[in-house]
Order: sequence, then C-alpha cells, then structure tokens
Amino acid sequence: MELARIFKAYDVRGVVPDELDADVARLIGAAFAEWSGAPEILVGRDSRLSSPELAAALIEGITSRDVDAVDLGLASTDLVYFASGSLERAAVMITASHNPKDYNGLKFCLPGARPVGEGSGLEEIRTLAEKGEAIVGTGHGTVRRADLLDRYVDHVLGFVDVARMRPLTVSVDTANGMGGLVVPAVMQRLPVTLHHLYPELDGTFPNHPADPIDPENQRDLKASVLEHHSDVGMAFDGDADRIFLVDEEANDVSGSLLTALVAVSMLEREAGAKIVYNVICSWVVPEVIREHGGDPIRSRVGHSFIKQVMAETGAIFGGEHSGHYYFRENFRADSGLIAGVIALGELSKETRPLSALLRPYRRYADSGEINLRVDDAKATIERVAGALVDGRQDRLDGLTVEFDDWWCNVRPSNTEPLLRVNVEARSEELLTEETRRVLSLIRGEGTST
Repeated sequence: MELARIFKAYDVRGVVPDELDADVARLIGAAFAEWSGAPEILVGRDSRLSSPELAAALIEGITSRDVDAVDLGLASTDLVYFASGSLERAAVMITASHNPKDYNGLKFCLPGARPVGEGSGLEEIRTLAEKGEAIVGTGHGTVRRADLLDRYVDHVLGFVDVARMRPLTVSVDTANGMGGLVVPAVMQRLPVTLHHLYPELDGTFPNHPADPIDPENQRDLKASVLEHHSDVGMAFDGDADRIFLVDEEANDVSGSLLTALVAVSMLEREAGAKIVYNVICSWVVPEVIREHGGDPIRSRVGHSFIKQVMAETGAIFGGEHSGHYYFRENFRADSGLIAGVIALGELSKETRPLSALLRPYRRYADSGEINLRVDDAKATIERVAGALVDGRQDRLDGLTVEFDDWWCNVRPSNTEPLLRVNVEARSEELLTEETRRVLSLIRGEGTST
C-alpha cells in the first residue's frame, strides 16, 4: 500500500482495508515506537467496526520494538489526550473522526498531549513505516489495560463549580460515536435532565453520519430541543472531540460564538489572560476578548498551530470556528466536552435563555466555510489579492482581506485541491453581495473592485 495517500497533515486516515489495514497499522505502530523513543505508549480506539483489529495490530507493532503498550480500550479522542497529559505518556488514538464508516485512522501525540503532525514528526514516522521489516524488534514489549474514564470525568468537571450550577435540560446527539461513552458519564454528575439521541456505540452509524458540521445531521437534535424545551442542544462528532451547540430555539450557535462565550468564562478565572483564535473566527471573538480585559492572539487554522501559539504565549484558551476548543489546563489539548460543560456553567449564572445570553455576540453575518475545487490554488489566491488591493491584506493563513464592513479569508486545503472560503459582513445584504463577489473572483468571472 502507498502510505503517502493516508498520511495527512495532522494524522493518518484512509479507507479500510483498501488503504489502511492491520498490516499497515502494525508497521505504523512499530514506526511510532521507534521514532518516539517512548518506554510506554497509550492506545485508545473509537467504536468503528475496524478499530479493534487495527488496535490489536498497532499494539503488536509497538511491542515488537520492545516498547510497552497500555490499552485504554474504547475512548474519545480528548480522553486519550487527557491520558497522555496526566500520565506523561505518548499515545495513539484510532479514529477517523467524522468520516464515513468505511474510513479509519490514527492520531498521535507525545507525552503531555503534545501534537504530532506535519512538521512535528509525522513525515519521519511515515518514512520508518515504509522501511517495513527493517524496524521490527524482538517483541518483548508488554501490554496492560487501563480505565481512565472516572479520572477524565473528574478533570472535565474541574472547569466548573458544580455546586453552583442550576438544573438544566439538555438534548445531546452523539451520533452513535464515542460521545455515547463520555457524555453520560459527565452529565450524570451535573443537575441535568438529559435527552440523549443515539447513545449506543455503533460503528455503522445507523442513524446519520457523525459529522455535526452538516446541518442535515443536526435535524434530529433540533427537533429534540424543541420537543423537550431544552435549554441547549449539543452535537458531537464521531470521536467526540468537537462540539456544536444549538440554543433553546434550535438556532445554530457558531464555533465563534461559543469561543466568545468560553473566553468570557476563562477571563473570569484569569483576568487579562491571553486567548488564541484562528483567522476564520468572527470579528466578535477578539472584540469580546478585549471587552472583558483579555489579550486576543490570532493564529493559523489547525490544532498544531493553535497549540504552538498557546505554548509560546501561555494562553489560557484557544478556540476555532470549526468546533475545536483548547485549554491550557487540559495540556493545551482540545475538548468539546469541556467547552460544553463551561457553556452550561455560564448558562447556570443566568436566568436568561441561551439565545438572550448570546444575543450581544450576534453582531455579524457569515457565509460559513465554502469549499471550491480549483486547478491552481496559488494562482487563484493571487488573482483575488490583486482584485482586492483596496483592503487590508495579510498572509498568516492563505489570504485574509479586511475592509471596514466585511472581510474574507481564502486558504488552500492541506489535503485536497480545494480552496476554503470564509466571508463575514456587518449585514446579511452585504454578506450576500461580497460573497458573490469573492466567489466570482475565484472562478475567474471578474476582477473588478
């Protein structure tokens, strides 16, 4: 098999068994053990049908290098990050997150939940795996089991004052993914009436794909919120590291709005703290951070960049529009469940519903992320830059162009021949106008300003 096809920017991911099978997992396990130099490696897995076989093979590869393995069993990705951080151990999570059921993959981290991706070791792991038998050892590593769910739950709840939380009604859709393991374990310790959709761990994802960024996959959650008069709805992806909220009226709560809400909470914990946000977050995020005395720091999109900036600056929190939320006290790793619990804590301080709590943050209209297939991403970006020369431009991540009443970001995908486009404006009318303009430029239909 061609490993180059499955080694992505942040992880390994491919179709099982055509691109990723037990033999490949075994080679990658040996390669990661060799590259990391770790004496012991933690292994967690999601509920996909292929995950047990891949986990067993990965562990065989690890132990073949005389490295011990700790089998965490079924786990969410953020539980594995917690295990890596709290135990100071390297770790691998077997998951394909929100991808369809025939996919699987591997996410890696070093002790302290330090990320491993492109530029931080993933290329070297691939090179070692491609050597095959050359890296097989004597096989003297041992395997033991460990269950860290209770410790993880204690950790998550440490981000709120449970005693001061008021009774809330919560609808949650875990889409037969790993949220079915971790969400009830946390919610049963809170004064929450839980209406849980699709809690069974089922790797066939029989009800809908575990990809909550698609509005169609939130339809059942929104119906539950309205039916049960829930205070909030929560949707998790397949490995439960991302979260998306809807308010009590079943309106979407964007990743930027939740970033702003969590930022306010974190600034109450540490006045004047630094908070990281990425280039496609709404203008409202840095505005709210400044309004509450914080120091906003802009970053490229992607967990490796967010974590690096947090490490360099000591930031207490980082948020991405895509539903990833990072916490310094969570080893700078992301956790959707921690963000969700903090949102419940903020809601508990109020008698107002979530829609009213968020109303001051709903200042702008945004396009959401639009993906366009292009032949030459670099040339296309330069065409857009040349047409929008009257705006303030920067190249932190792709091209961002800001005007007084709207902005856009156009950046290439890390893994596909796509441009990812985000536009935000002060009104829906202006958003429609400028989104049409930017998309026309990308398609080469016009260059006027």
